[in-house]
Amino acid sequence: MPPHPITNTKEDNLRFPFKALLALLAVLGLNSPAYALDPTTYQPRQYQQLDESQLLEHNHYTNKEGKSVHAPAHTRNGEAPPGASAKCGDGSYSFSLHRRGTCSHHGGVASWLG
Repeated sequence: MPPHPITNTKEDNLRFPFKALLALLAVLGLNSPAYALDPTTYQPRQYQQLDESQLLEHNHYTNKEGKSVHAPAHTRNGEAPPGASAKCGDGSYSFSLHRRGTCSHHGGVASWLG
């Protein structure tokens, strides 16, 4: 007797990729990352006035919230100025209010501060 042919319905063909995707997400842990910020408690850094006399560069940019933020800058003494959020790969200090995009075009983030 010949083997019984396996028939898949159109519905079965659509369900398989979805189930496979769900399984993959569960394995990768992407369904609920432990490192995600709780949107109910997250507060972005507050911008504070800087002592411009200690900075070598004096450029600013407008962030996604429309706030003027000091662009990454080097300091005269090489130490982190008050209000810096990260040290960039090129030795400058970033004053970014959010982590995304911090130190872009400055060698990436070398270290996060406070």
